[in-house]
Amino acid sequence: MTTATSEAVREVEVFRSQAGAIDKVLQLNLAGVTQEESLIQPHPGGNCLNWVAGHLLCIYNDTLPLLGQQPVMEKGALKRYARGTPPLEGPAEALELRDLLAGFEEATRRIGAGLATLTPEVLDRPAPHSPTNNPDETVRSLLTVVFFHQAYHTGQTGLLRRLAGKEGAIR
Repeated sequence: MTTATSEAVREVEVFRSQAGAIDKVLQLNLAGVTQEESLIQPHPGGNCLNWVAGHLLCIYNDTLPLLGQQPVMEKGALKRYARGTPPLEGPAEALELRDLLAGFEEATRRIGAGLATLTPEVLDRPAPHSPTNNPDETVRSLLTVVFFHQAYHTGQTGLLRRLAGKEGAIR
């Protein structure tokens, strides 16, 4: 195994570890939360737990093709959860929390399968887009941004769980 290959394997293992931790924390923070509780909006602003869960799925769904995997849901099904969309204004705008969690679990499985296929050459390729407007974005740097993003929002779910009146899931 070349040095570049062994470094790529280590990077991919870090990505896989991050994806697993994100999935575990999200599952813990959503456990026992009802659909109604998931729609409680923080004040004075922000997004509810349902929107954050849907947004996490939306980002993974958009990332799956980068890893040679099929999206879990049609892009249109998650458009209400895309970056920059306003807070949900009622139950009619929201997907069921249990469906979002099931989709996220499947997306995490596919993320893991896609990560397992990455080579140093693929990691070094230019990324198809850059959420940070990095003109030198590579697949590697984009995945780093994606996993940071997912961890950031997953952390928010712990606070939103408490806002919904639930005890903290992680101690």
